[in-house]
Amino acid sequence: MDETTIKNRRYADVIVEISHEKVDRAFQYLIPEALLGQIAPGVRVHVPFGQGNKDMTGYVVELSEEADYPVEKMKEIRCIDEKATTLESDLIQTAYWMKSHYGSTMITALKTVLPVKQKLKQPERKKVIRRCGREEIEKQLAECERKHQTAKVRVLNALLEEEILPYSLLREKLNVAAPTLNSLEKQGIIAIEKEHYYRNPVKRTEAREAARMLSAGQRHIIDDVMADYRAGRPGTYLIQGITGSGKTEVYLGIIEEMIGMGKQAIMLIPEIALTYQTLLRFYKRFGDRVSVINSTLSMGEKYDQTERARRGELDVMIGPRSALFTPFPNLGVIVIDEEHENSYKSETMPKYHARETAVQIASLKGASVVLGSATPSLEASYRAEKGEYKRYLLKERLTGGMLPKVYTVDLREELKEGNRSIFSRKLKELLEQRLAAGEQSMLFLNRRGYAGFISCRACGHVMKCPHCDVSLSEHKNGMLVCHYCGYEEKRPPLCPSCGSRYLLGFRAGTEQIEEAVYKEFPGARVLRMDADSTRSKESYEKILSAFADGKADILVGTQMIVKGHDFPNVTLVGILAADLSLNQNDYRAGERTFQLLTQAAGRAGRGEKPGEVVIQTYQPEHYSIVHAAGQDYEGFYKEEIVYRELLQYPPAAHMLAILAVSGEEAEGNGVLETFARLVRERFGRDKSLYIIGPAQAAVARINDLYRHTLYLKHSDYERLVQIKDMLEAYGKEQDFKKLNIQFDFNPMNTY
Repeated sequence: MDETTIKNRRYADVIVEISHEKVDRAFQYLIPEALLGQIAPGVRVHVPFGQGNKDMTGYVVELSEEADYPVEKMKEIRCIDEKATTLESDLIQTAYWMKSHYGSTMITALKTVLPVKQKLKQPERKKVIRRCGREEIEKQLAECERKHQTAKVRVLNALLEEEILPYSLLREKLNVAAPTLNSLEKQGIIAIEKEHYYRNPVKRTEAREAARMLSAGQRHIIDDVMADYRAGRPGTYLIQGITGSGKTEVYLGIIEEMIGMGKQAIMLIPEIALTYQTLLRFYKRFGDRVSVINSTLSMGEKYDQTERARRGELDVMIGPRSALFTPFPNLGVIVIDEEHENSYKSETMPKYHARETAVQIASLKGASVVLGSATPSLEASYRAEKGEYKRYLLKERLTGGMLPKVYTVDLREELKEGNRSIFSRKLKELLEQRLAAGEQSMLFLNRRGYAGFISCRACGHVMKCPHCDVSLSEHKNGMLVCHYCGYEEKRPPLCPSCGSRYLLGFRAGTEQIEEAVYKEFPGARVLRMDADSTRSKESYEKILSAFADGKADILVGTQMIVKGHDFPNVTLVGILAADLSLNQNDYRAGERTFQLLTQAAGRAGRGEKPGEVVIQTYQPEHYSIVHAAGQDYEGFYKEEIVYRELLQYPPAAHMLAILAVSGEEAEGNGVLETFARLVRERFGRDKSLYIIGPAQAAVARINDLYRHTLYLKHSDYERLVQIKDMLEAYGKEQDFKKLNIQFDFNPMNTY
C-alpha cells in the first residue's frame, strides 16, 4: 500500500445494534475508497461482525482520520444499506450535531437522544371470556348455588351481564381466587386470555372538548404558520403574548391542523409542574393519542411511550426538555411554551439548549418550530429582530379582562415606619379583603426551605458546609443542610467561633411564609408548593387540583407556582422579596427578575374578576422591577440589550464557559492557564476574542472538589467551536484522568 493511499484513509465508528444499552461501545471500520464521500454520521451500513464475519447492519456515529489500532487488522465496511429508515439516522445526526456544537463525547450525546431501551418485561393484562351460552351458564349457576360455591356464583352472575370481563375486576372487586377461575376454565365455561399492552401514564378524563372560538389574531398566526408549512418552507416562529392572551389555543390549533395532515407534534413545557393542566387540556382535545414523558415516570413507562411514538400510535408528546427526542416518524411541529425558561438548558454534558436543538431537529425533519412566551428570552427577541424568527404579538386578554393593577412597595420605607412583618401593610390589607370575599391569593417567594443562612450577630461567623464553599440552610427540624452535597448537622446552640448565643437565621423560606400566614390570618386555608413539598410522584397534581377546586384560600410557593397555571378565582398575587434574584452574581439576573415578576403578576385576574399585584422590594427603582410592574417587555428589552452589547454578553455575542473540577486546587487552575495560553498562541490576533480568567468559580468547592473557570467571548459562534475542538483534542492527548473538564456555550448561569 503506497503512502498516499494510507494518507487518504478514513475510518468510521459504527454501532452495530442501535439501542440505548448498546452505545457504550462503537467498533472502528475502514471506509472503502469507493464509499469515501458517501459515509457520514447517521448512515446505515452493512459490516462484517465477529469471528465468523457475520453480515450485520449498523449506524455510523463518527468519522476519523486516525486509526485506533493497526489498519492491517481492521475490517472494511461492506456497503451502505439503501433500505435504511431515517428515524435512527436523524437521531444519530442530531447527536453528532450536539457533540460538535456543545462539546461532549459522541457516546454521551447518543445516550441523550436515543430512547431508553431496557430489557423490561412488557406488562400483561388478562381477560375472562364466556365460552358457552346463557342457558349453560344458568344451569351451572343453579348447581353452584346448590353446592354453596359462592365465589363461582359471583363469577357466573357477572358473566350473565357481560361476555368479557377484566381478570383484575374478578380478582380484586369480586374477591375471586385464581384457583376458582382456573377450575371454571378447566370445565370449559370460561377462557382466560393474556394480552400485552403499553403503560399509559395519562389518566382518562372527561369527554373530548371542541376547539374554542379564536380571535382574529390567533387565527392569523395559525393560518400563517400552516401556509408556510404547506408551501414547503417551515420556519421558526415566536409568539409573544401577554399572560391570558390565548397562546395555548394557538398551539392547539396548529397541532390539530398538523394531525389532520398525518403529522405528529412535540409540545415542550419547562417543568413537570406544568404537566397537569397542560396535559388535561391536550387530552380533552385529542383523546388518548396524547402522552407525556417526564422524570416522574418509571423506566417502563418511558420506554412504552417512546415505542408508542415510534409505532405511530401517538399524535402528541408533551414533556420537558427530554421529550424533544421523541422518535416520531412524521414530525410536523415542535412547540416550546415559556421558551425563556432556564430549564430548557441542560446542566449535564452535552449542555444543549432545547430551543437551538429543536431548530436543528426540525431542519432534519422538515418541521416547524413555534416558540411562545409573555416574556421572550433576549436570544429569541434578538433573533426575531434580525429576521431569523417570525414574530407575532398577542396583546389582549381573551377574557376581556384588564391586566392586573400593580403596587410596588418599598420595604425600606416599611421598616422605617416600624413594620417588621413579612407582609407590607398594603399586602396585608388586600389579603384580608380576598379572604372576606372568598377569592384566592398566591404568595410567591424565590426561595426554598425554612431559612437562608445562619450567622452570628456578634462576630459575623456564617455556618458553612465543610465540603462545599456555601452556607448551610436551616430547616424546620433544627438541622442545617447543604443543598449542594446533602451534608447535615444539628444547629449549634452557641456560635462555634466566639461562643455567642446570638446565632440567628435569615429566615425567608416558604415554610416560614406559611407559618406567618397562619399566624396573621388564623382562619385561612393554606397550601405550600416548593421542591420539598412536591417530592412524590403525584404531589404536583394533588396540590394544583386542590387549589383549583377551591380547597385553599392561599397558595404559597416558589417559582413553580407562577409559571403557566390558570386559576380564574386568583385575584391577588403577592411577590415577597422581589429583588432576591437581582442579587445573583450573574449577567442574566436582571432578565430573570423581570421574567419572574411579570409571570407572577400574570397569575392575577385571569378570570372575570379584576386582579391586583403587590411587589415588595428593597430596590423599587431598578429597571427590571419598574418594567415588570408596568408589564412593559419592550421597555425592558431596550435597556437590557444595550447592557449586553456594551459588555459583549449573549445574545449580542457568544460565550464559552470552561469549568475544570479537580481534587487538587492547583491542578484545575493549572490546566485552565494552559488552555488560556494555547488559545492566545493560536487565536491571539483575533481582536474580537475576549479571554477572561482563569479564576475560582463562584462556588469554589463542592463535595471536596475544587472548581475553576475560564470564559471566552466572541461574536462568531463557530470561532468558539473551533477553540473548543482544539482544547478537546489537547485534552484527549494529555488524558486528564483526575480532572473533569466541561464546556458550556452561552451558559444560563455563570459558574
